[in-house]
Amino acid sequence: MTNEQTSLEREIEETRQRLASTIDQLAHRASPKTIVAREVSSVKAHFVDLESGAPRTDNIIKVAGGVIGAIVVLAIIRKIVN
Repeated sequence: MTNEQTSLEREIEETRQRLASTIDQLAHRASPKTIVAREVSSVKAHFVDLESGAPRTDNIIKVAGGVIGAIVVLAIIRKIVN
């Protein structure tokens, strides 16, 4: 074998290893458990300061206000229909 062939074979093996690593990373990122964990973390970060653990009352109040508003609208619509 020549040096050129050995070098080429080494490059091919390194490329295979990089591709295998990339495929493993993509499979992990696309895993349902990973997706759920990422989304739960995102929602939690919206309502709780991740550094201090303190609740973000401004965001909690906004969501609670939206829910109460939706309930009121539905109650009004129901009353109008009946």
